[in-house]
Amino acid sequence: MFRLLKPYQLGFDVGLAVLCVGLRVPLGSPDLALVVVIIGMGLALALRRVSPALALGTAWVFAIVQMATSLQPDVANLAILPVLYSSARYGGRIVKWAGLASAVAGALAASVYLTVGIYVGALLGPGEARTVPSLVVTFFAYLFAAVAALVLSWTLGLLAKTWSAARESRMLQMIAEHNVAVEQQRTRIARDMHDVVAHSLAVVIAQADGARYAMASDPGAAESALTTISSTARSALADVRVLLGELRHDEQAAPQPTLGDLEQLYDQIRGSGLPVDVVQTGVPRPLAAGSQLAVFRIVQEALTNAMRHGEPGAGATVSLDWGSQGLDLRVSSKTATPAARVTEPSRGASSEPVVGGGHGLAGMRERAALVGGTFGAAHDAGEFVVTATIPVLDTPAPPA
Repeated sequence: MFRLLKPYQLGFDVGLAVLCVGLRVPLGSPDLALVVVIIGMGLALALRRVSPALALGTAWVFAIVQMATSLQPDVANLAILPVLYSSARYGGRIVKWAGLASAVAGALAASVYLTVGIYVGALLGPGEARTVPSLVVTFFAYLFAAVAALVLSWTLGLLAKTWSAARESRMLQMIAEHNVAVEQQRTRIARDMHDVVAHSLAVVIAQADGARYAMASDPGAAESALTTISSTARSALADVRVLLGELRHDEQAAPQPTLGDLEQLYDQIRGSGLPVDVVQTGVPRPLAAGSQLAVFRIVQEALTNAMRHGEPGAGATVSLDWGSQGLDLRVSSKTATPAARVTEPSRGASSEPVVGGGHGLAGMRERAALVGGTFGAAHDAGEFVVTATIPVLDTPAPPA
């Protein structure tokens, strides 16, 4: 029934009511009934925000006292306007509609009271009695004015409440959109972290194993492997620092990989002992930055999986087929053992879909989907095949 107000709000309401009552109470020998009505209206004014229901009831009680004692309308009755406003602005569903009913009923009651007062005054006074048509006109004039004042106050309160609710809804929507954006950013960073760390550690492990076996017979090969380990670790450390920086700041700290970085990736994989053949057909067409990043990460993850799970020395083949609708990407490698199964079937007719696959396959599928492409992974004739289609931009290709 009571709303929780801040101290300064409650102090303002009470102070305003006391000031209004103090300015209105007549000096000398005032009419006791009028003083009671003035104080009652001041009390309703003080309660209008802390308890709209109680304020509305208080205003009704002292309005009835005023009419019962045949008092004329007083400036103190203006307190009813903010009370009706508060019933719609701060009141619950019942209080809100009770305020509207009070506005209509109060306008009708005030019009009847004033019209009857004029009629009785004309009967008891020295002048001519009012005719019925003139009294009807007077009644409707009072009714129109009262409805306009009382219902308008209630309507303004309802509009203020609606505007406040819409503003809170917009704020909640902005907060929700911000939270979604933050979650998407963290998911992307986690996906990039997985790609960077998994790829780099796979290269480091392969080079370390090769260096350990070649240390006794070929020290030069061991030195080359250690150099590759050092450069790969430094590159991974730099990438991880960038990703950690993005966790602390909203803006991106460094550019993301593009198609131009694929050759460096191929060289790094080849240096780790996995032969990589690259087949490119068609005329390259423009790709958005996000699509280029998706292609790079899918190739990186597929080659990393081939290096970790593929048949030793068998190598991998990367096919880039530029068509009119998009880039068809295919990465295939011989499998040493049955791989984990995934739900995405490849497009090959004889392929065997696999299930499971961990975070790598899920990340590749998500990257392709985010740029409007498709993704598939399956066993096909003793090979593990990763396929993806990435749509191209609708702009014409640059001249060769």
